[in-house]
Amino acid sequence: MRKIVKYVVADILRNRTVLVYTVALFAAAFTVFSLEDNNSKGVLSLLNIILIIVPLVSIIFSAIYVYNSSEFVELLVSQPLKRKTIWLSLFSGLAFSLTLAFFAGVGIPVLIYQPNLLGLTMMAVGSLLSIIFVAIAMLATVIIRDKAKGIGAAILLWLYFSLLFDGFVLFLLFQFADYPLEKPMIAISAMNPIDLSRILILLQLDVSAMMGYTGAVFKDFFGTYSGISFSILVLMSWVAVPVWYATRKFNKQDL
Repeated sequence: MRKIVKYVVADILRNRTVLVYTVALFAAAFTVFSLEDNNSKGVLSLLNIILIIVPLVSIIFSAIYVYNSSEFVELLVSQPLKRKTIWLSLFSGLAFSLTLAFFAGVGIPVLIYQPNLLGLTMMAVGSLLSIIFVAIAMLATVIIRDKAKGIGAAILLWLYFSLLFDGFVLFLLFQFADYPLEKPMIAISAMNPIDLSRILILLQLDVSAMMGYTGAVFKDFFGTYSGISFSILVLMSWVAVPVWYATRKFNKQDL
């Protein structure tokens, strides 16, 4: 398994797309912190970039890489190796490489300008989002064998989590405005890793005070140790469930 992971990591780190992604994140992070007079405002501006760019690159790059590695995967399957080992090695290599690219691009500026709990939380959230969307991409590729359809599905999933989900939530809030939806919103937020990540960062910035009673409910729950533990557990489940199902599907798939 180690040899496969090393090969995948070395192959990805030589990829120009990953290098451009790392440099773009690095330039964006330094630019944001340089333009803002307050580092907290810089974190808020950088958060918007991370929540859009990191999931987009992670899901599309992972989907394309898995499809392009189909012949390599078939070669490995023909060897005396367990399919589970092959698939998890591919996932581990992708997740490690994209997380490393994120750390190199965002981690250095954040550690320079915001070396505190807020900065570390942002780095942890960005890393988890990278891994989550690698897992979702691999699930999409194992379900949809056609490359064009699979990449299209990956883009649609990103659109759903980044944009459409928020529209759906706003629709629910308008339709049921007469009912107390603050507590159900906590459960609904757990259905989207991007929204959950956004809430964790915003609550540390005290922006929740601008969100009214809903923000107070979120702060009472997510601001506690149990709420933080719940959030981390949910984000980890967003990794574990897609990887488990994709591995199970790959084990039974006829290549």
